[in-house]
Amino acid sequence: MTAPGEEASVTSDFVRSYVITGGRSLPAADDLALHTLVTLAPGRTAPLGAGPEVRAIWELCAGGYLSVAEVAGHLELPVGVARLLLTDLFEQGHLLRRAEPPRAQNVDRAILEKVLHGLHSFIG
Repeated sequence: MTAPGEEASVTSDFVRSYVITGGRSLPAADDLALHTLVTLAPGRTAPLGAGPEVRAIWELCAGGYLSVAEVAGHLELPVGVARLLLTDLFEQGHLLRRAEPPRAQNVDRAILEKVLHGLHSFIG
């Protein structure tokens, strides 16, 4: 608790996120899902005056597709902040995105048993 006349301390994480986003509101979760894959568009150069977080995204995505969650994890940023930065880069034409991979479908148990029996007969 603070005494009268003292200012309450603000955590650095809160201030840092606010500074990185410029105080803008975060995009809707539907705009860029956690599993959406992003990579650099071919032939693009980093935006002039890009901040350290954007430069870090640039280096990460130069190696191929990463999910939004992976980018946030590597940068140690809240997912919402990473989504905002990725959305900005996408709208500027610097990033390509691929829809999240389809969910795995259940395979019929009979097919799995036939494969298992075939492997048993093959191996011995």
